[in-house]
Amino acid sequence: MITTNSSIDKPSEDLCNFIIDKLGISQSALELGIKRSSLENTPLPIVMWSYGLITLTQLKIILMWLKDN
Repeated sequence: MITTNSSIDKPSEDLCNFIIDKLGISQSALELGIKRSSLENTPLPIVMWSYGLITLTQLKIILMWLKDN
């Protein structure tokens, strides 16, 4: 585990909308991901994938979207 004093940025509203609207992920799954992301200080897509809230394919789609936006 990496210990750091700085926290990562909260996910943008655009990212959250993309996850719900384009990938069909439920609001409750997204909220769980955001909560765990904040607690673990880990990027939202990685947390959602590690908790099984999104598939590896969906993770790749999100990462490509993040790269382009």
